[in-house]
Amino acid sequence: MILITGATGHLGSATLDFLLQKRPAAQVAALVRDEHKAVDLKAKGVELRVGSYDDPAWLDRAMQGVEKVLLIAGTDEERRVQQHQNVIDAAQKAGVRWVGYTSRTLKDRATMANQLMEGHFQTEDYLKSSGLAYSLFRNVLYLDAVPQFVGPQVWDKGIYLPAGQGRVPFALRREMGEALATVLAAAQPARPLYTLTGSESYGFADVAAALSDLSGKPVAYTAAEVPAFAQQLQGRGLPETVVERIIGFLTDIKNGQEDQVSPDLEYLLGRKPTGLRAGLKELYKL
Repeated sequence: MILITGATGHLGSATLDFLLQKRPAAQVAALVRDEHKAVDLKAKGVELRVGSYDDPAWLDRAMQGVEKVLLIAGTDEERRVQQHQNVIDAAQKAGVRWVGYTSRTLKDRATMANQLMEGHFQTEDYLKSSGLAYSLFRNVLYLDAVPQFVGPQVWDKGIYLPAGQGRVPFALRREMGEALATVLAAAQPARPLYTLTGSESYGFADVAAALSDLSGKPVAYTAAEVPAFAQQLQGRGLPETVVERIIGFLTDIKNGQEDQVSPDLEYLLGRKPTGLRAGLKELYKL
């Protein structure tokens, strides 16, 4: 039995869809907080195990009879590390053979601007010390996140971000889900580390050029300065914590934290990952 946590989220859903192409539904379980949001999974024959990362007793029940667990990172930034530890502890108690964790591709923990990412490294450390067999999936920034970063007025105002000339080997979330499913379904032991990135890194000037080409409308990239960019976000009414988080992401990109190309995603897919132009065409429906 393979258990996927966060099963109704974007990455969890994508992973489940691909896993069901490789394994019978009777061998797949989904950890969900609200079974009413997972009726489609139940209809496919996936066993629903209701539980929360915050409730160790529920997690203990959810782990019964499970051989492999994919722990998809939680979104509660304040409680995330404790929640992840709860899942790992429950897996250990239940005799689960292997746990995979969806982490992040950041080069240098000591120099990160976005300290929210520290929780991923703390979870990695805890999983390594648990005694369980494990795999860390260090996922690059999703290509799917580009529209959120550049904003809905990209066609009128261009791209204005404090990312400098930083580059990212963006990859589509669904292809990461496909790669995760490949590892979950495999009979052979998984490696302890997979770094899942696209095959080529791109800057936001490349994003602007691709959007210009695809739409026929000129899109320019301006490398903003942080104070002016922060003032603009504050003017839109964003809370200070959100402003800091966005700037942290973009500062890490500027500083090269995300610029690490790995062949692992291509290897697991058996083909080259979708590139920038094709991915943006799909996301923007151009």
